[in-house]
Amino acid sequence: MSATAHASIGPALAQPDHTSGSLLAAQGVEKSFTRWRWVGRRRLPVLTGADLTLSRGEVVGLVGENGSGKTTLMRILVGDLAADSGTVELSGTMGYCPQQPVVYPRLTCDEHFELFGGAYQMSPTSEREARRALYDELGFERFASTRADQLSGGTLAKLNLGLALLPDPDVLLLDEPYAGFDWDTYQKFWGLVEERRSRGRSVLIISHFVADEQRFDRIVKLRDGRTWSV
Repeated sequence: MSATAHASIGPALAQPDHTSGSLLAAQGVEKSFTRWRWVGRRRLPVLTGADLTLSRGEVVGLVGENGSGKTTLMRILVGDLAADSGTVELSGTMGYCPQQPVVYPRLTCDEHFELFGGAYQMSPTSEREARRALYDELGFERFASTRADQLSGGTLAKLNLGLALLPDPDVLLLDEPYAGFDWDTYQKFWGLVEERRSRGRSVLIISHFVADEQRFDRIVKLRDGRTWSV
């Protein structure tokens, strides 16, 4: 991804103030999906004007009930899904950890890192150094030569997170990242988050509920298609 990426969908809205240190800003995001019923087609609104900002060195939790639109909003933020209207602006690089790991079953962990390193335009040396650090920090180096379809759920979750962390992005978007983690890995995860925060990186974490609330700078709740500060 380029140093600065910008997406505008629908009516033009005011752009975020970069002097405030904002790395990611979404304004007025709307999204509806078509549902077919026996009576015909129906538009189901999911997001009805969601706003979200992520400042430099900030860790934000995005919470909401199942079906509230959390994953839909995150997919729009990363450009995986088009919004019906609203604006999204990103300043810097982004890493994305989806709720369901997107991996190639026949590739090993090492091969995944090599593949993603190339996609991130990392040099082979930088990729290897980052890979070794992530193996050590998340504790799964012994699975380096193991194919993805032979990994346990917890180790697959580590690989999923590691691929998002690989290029050390300015903004990290995580959708239920610690599902399947044991307690030790859960603690390591928060160590990684704290280290990133100390270097001015920003993290957005989706969860059905927030544990360890004190670890977040802000909690944002998605309800009725809109975002609310908790």
